[in-house]
Amino acid sequence: MISPEIAARPQASALGGIDHSEPMLPMELVELELSLEGYADGDAGFCEAVRQAANRAGGELLFDLPAGGLIADCRRIAVLRIPDGESDRRVVLALLDYAGTEIRMQAPDEDTAHLVRFADAFIEVLERI
Repeated sequence: MISPEIAARPQASALGGIDHSEPMLPMELVELELSLEGYADGDAGFCEAVRQAANRAGGELLFDLPAGGLIADCRRIAVLRIPDGESDRRVVLALLDYAGTEIRMQAPDEDTAHLVRFADAFIEVLERI
């Protein structure tokens, strides 16, 4: 299910922002979430399902981690980098619900901005290698 706040929340990454004047969901997130529709494999398959969906969208899975109470009804968070236009990329989050049966996409917000900063640093290190 697409998070209702996704269009209203600010993008915290320097990798590309969300146009706050645009009321519609970014098409990349809709397509990515639709490709994860019907997920029901719990923690075991979460990382691989998100990796495959990101690859199909031309993006990449950066890392995943336990949610640790950062986001309501979420037990795992995957941080992805996906295309945003022709040359830009943006960081988005894939969230596994507590039941392990649904993955929803969310743009980073003020509560998850530290994950985006970590992702930016992670990308910078990988690019230097």
